[in-house]
Amino acid sequence: MHHPGHRFEAQDRFAEGAQHIGGRPTKGTSGRTHTVVDPATGDAVYTYELAGAADVDAAVEAAGRAFPAWAGATPGERSDALHRFSSVLAERADELARAESLQCGKPIKLTREFDVPGTIDNAAFFAGAARHLQGQSAGEYSSDHTSYVRREPIGVVGSIAPWNYPLQMAAWKVLPAIAAGNTIVLKPAELTPLTSLMFAEAAVEAGLPDGVVNVVTGAGSEAGEHLVGHPGVAMTSFTGSTAVGKRVAEIATSTVKRLHLELGGKAPFVVFDDADLEAAVHGAVAGALINSGQDCTAATRAYVQRPLYEAFIAGVADLMVTVRLGDPFDRATDMGPLVSHAHRDRVAGFVTRARGYARVVTGGEAPGDDLSSGAFYRPTLIADAPQDSEIVQAEIFGPVLVVVPFDEDDEGIRLANDTPYGLAASAWSRDVYRTHRATREIQAGCVWINDHIPIISEMPHGGYRASGFGKDMSAYSFEEYTQIKHVMFDNTAVARKDWHRTVFGDR
Repeated sequence: MHHPGHRFEAQDRFAEGAQHIGGRPTKGTSGRTHTVVDPATGDAVYTYELAGAADVDAAVEAAGRAFPAWAGATPGERSDALHRFSSVLAERADELARAESLQCGKPIKLTREFDVPGTIDNAAFFAGAARHLQGQSAGEYSSDHTSYVRREPIGVVGSIAPWNYPLQMAAWKVLPAIAAGNTIVLKPAELTPLTSLMFAEAAVEAGLPDGVVNVVTGAGSEAGEHLVGHPGVAMTSFTGSTAVGKRVAEIATSTVKRLHLELGGKAPFVVFDDADLEAAVHGAVAGALINSGQDCTAATRAYVQRPLYEAFIAGVADLMVTVRLGDPFDRATDMGPLVSHAHRDRVAGFVTRARGYARVVTGGEAPGDDLSSGAFYRPTLIADAPQDSEIVQAEIFGPVLVVVPFDEDDEGIRLANDTPYGLAASAWSRDVYRTHRATREIQAGCVWINDHIPIISEMPHGGYRASGFGKDMSAYSFEEYTQIKHVMFDNTAVARKDWHRTVFGDR
């Protein structure tokens, strides 16, 4: 399917192994191998030795050795290193895009115009943010003392990133942590390690000290759990499903670690009856199908006020059938495969079960012909599903949009909040009062108005409720990766203080 010149030769590039420890590539020592598969063709592209507990130990040790000097560097020194890092990533942009498309099946136009530029911008943002880690300014909050607040790095951070945005999620984990003076051990998903390894290579080329950024690629049950529970790790940051996040939390809290969780989502897309219908239709298709729907903020539940309900369904269905599935390396391709055949079958299972209680308007099948060997699934629109049904409540993580009608505004807001999740949402209306109400009352970490999906480095990303806690990106992320220390100076030089008399003696 791919043109030979467009392929990324992973087996040659990472012949020395899929671990990056102390500034050097190495092979895993678990005794087991894993094969990265191109989901568009089913072809093997990279077979490597998985990390075991010993590799995690080595990576944590390397990060621990690097921590004192990196934490002691000035904000300006860390900023300069991150500026160089951003430049190296920019120089490697096309190679990063090709590797990401190969391992994930993402269309090359998505990786070149979204994943890679977003990562470069994130590096540039944190290069600047590294110089803005101030605590509260000094002051006499007690008449006899001067106080101020220090923000200090935590130590070694152990991060686990998912397979849907391997490069961007590596950046979201690594950049705020190291900008704040921490060192890091990143475990990418074993399905998609290539760009995380390239990210670590770029850090070395940019001159970051050995051990500041480490990568161990292994199974979650072995390398992942060992990293989370490691006594040398001071903080765990995890992005993935809510179910796995609960397991991560159990292990991390048993060792009293700082914990940051970005978990699942089931984003509502609320269309009021005065919305621009064309804008809502286009926004729904883009928001539902980005990255083949494998996005925790993707539009998955469209609640449409009844006057627009049927027209919205018709418009979305008409637009979905124009979406071009195909070779991810073809610039004309709109949507690639899902990440694996197993995941494609999981998504198909949701749709098959939904046929028993809802209407499949379009899609609902894997394409045949030239795409039959890949993990492709057609854009799917489902209508008339009950609010308590699986297709409405569960995270599908595929190109599936469910549309449900509502009558009154109160009902639309109530339905939007009627899942365990709270990561992202959008509301569509020309009425400023309706949209402001939606931003107040929809329980989600991000609420877009008359758009769905855009993210920017300056603004925080993170959820409510079962979608986790803590923020990626933005200056708010430093709250995750720094410790707050209150420093208090006595200003009196008096040995016998009045407050001592509350403990012993008389005034």
